[in-house]
Formats: sequence, structure tokens, C-alpha cells
Amino acid sequence: MAPSKSRRGWVLLIPALLVGTVAFASVMRSKPDVLQDVAPTIMQEPPADATDPTPRTRQASIAEVLELADQALASMDDSLEDYTARFIKQDRSESGVLNERSEMEVKIQTRHRNETNDAPIRIYLKFLAPEATAGREVIWGKDLYDGQMAVHEVTVLLSWKTLWLDPTGMLAMAGQRYPIYEIGITGLVEKLIERGQRDLDNPDVSVTITRDHEFDGRMCELIKAQRSQPGGGEDDFSLAEIVYDPERLLILSYRSFGWPDPESPDDPLPLVESYEYRNLETNVGLTDADFDIANESYTFP
Repeated sequence: MAPSKSRRGWVLLIPALLVGTVAFASVMRSKPDVLQDVAPTIMQEPPADATDPTPRTRQASIAEVLELADQALASMDDSLEDYTARFIKQDRSESGVLNERSEMEVKIQTRHRNETNDAPIRIYLKFLAPEATAGREVIWGKDLYDGQMAVHEVTVLLSWKTLWLDPTGMLAMAGQRYPIYEIGITGLVEKLIERGQRDLDNPDVSVTITRDHEFDGRMCELIKAQRSQPGGGEDDFSLAEIVYDPERLLILSYRSFGWPDPESPDDPLPLVESYEYRNLETNVGLTDADFDIANESYTFP
């Protein structure tokens, strides 16, 4: 189903209103009192256990992390058709502004749901926080609506129409680090593999893996990669943390931190990006109706 001519006409009638709304939101996001809600994990090794003297934390390597990521991707290729989760993120936009922490309900049909792992991705989002965006709904599918994002805002001025946006256009990308189609655990793993390949032989990167790290009620592994000096590039970090679920072969969280200000070396490491997938349920049987703006459980006009 493609957006009708009347819908396209509506988009042409409201650019000034939308630009004003986005500009206001961008100003609000850039205020200096936006809090960094994510900090590096401080691990405290418990007292030695006579029944299990093995330390929880051990030294590892980028090669080992890449092997885990490859296993996760292969497992998803084999069996991950869809999932639902509570997605929590806080990151910096391309302009370097730290966005507010946001939470949303996600439903995703993956590309892994056919034999060739190239099925069209479909995504549904319902924003839960912050308050300014709570209730917003978004649907995007590679094979839906001519590739446009269907957006339903909850503000008085915009709530009575479905907005159709280019997912890489100025309005859709305002304050965003990545376009909507890069959301999801598949894209997260692929980015980790890409970044890990660049650091495979980098002597400035050290890695540790901590077992029995609790995340969202599950016993996982916490992987920490730390640089001894800046590496340059847009994805540079001083510390990166990955939460890996060895039972389900899934990466549930990734976050990275930049470098401290030389004039304030004792300040907390500045957050670059943080993504968490909680309440993750896999292969729940999502259908076309879950990505249809006519779904009666959604609020699209």
C-alpha cells in the first residue's frame, strides 16, 4: 500500500510547521542540562568461592569478540525471524549533541526470515519516553508504503494526520545518529563486526570478558574493550561495553564512551552511544497486521 496523492499533498502543505516543530525539539535537545544517563560499568569481583576459584573476569582479544559476533550473526541467519523488545537508547547526534534517553516498544521482522537472508525488514516503534515524544508511533518497511516512514505524532497540531517522511530526509534524521532501518540487533552485530575488523591487530586495544553479568534478569557476559590512546575516526572510543547472551547467542546491549576533556580529566567519560534491548522475545509470530497503519490497536488516523 503506497501513500495516496492526498497524503503526499499533505506533506507538501506542512513543511514550515514541521520544520518549526523539529527546530524547537532540536533546541530543547541541545540544552546543557540534558543528562548523561549511562556510565561505565564498575565491576567488583566477589570474594573467592572455594567451589569455583576461577575469576569472573579474564583477558580476551578482539579476535575472540569477532568470533562471538560471527556466531551471533550465524545464529540469527539460521533462526531469527522476528522479535519484540523495549529498546532504550541515548546517543549523540551527528552534530555532537547528546540526546535525551529514550525508550520505545519495538516490533521487528528481520531479513533472516527467508532462505537467502534478504527478506524486507519491517519495523514498528511506539515511543514510551521522554514525555515529549511518548505515544508517537512509526512504521517503516523496505517493501511498504514506497519506502516512506509512516509517523503519527501526539501533539495537538499534528495528531490528526499520518505524516509520510523519507527515512533519510532532514525531518526524519533530525537529532538522530542513524536512520530507522539500522535499528535492531542484526544491525548492531554487523556494526560491531565492522568496527572489530578495523581493530583486529591494534595493540592499543585491550579486551576483558566478565561472566555471570546480570542483564535484564539473565546471566550474560560483559565484554569491555578499552583503548590506551585515541585511534581517530568517527567511531573512536576510549571504552566500549557489549552485553552478550551466550545461551541465546544474542548481543543485547552496546555502549561506547569518548575521551575525557584534557582540562577536566576526572570528569565522567562522555557517552557516545548506548543501545539496550530489554524484554526481548524472539520468534513471536509477527504478521502483516503488525506493520499496517490500519491496525486497530494503533492510533494512526
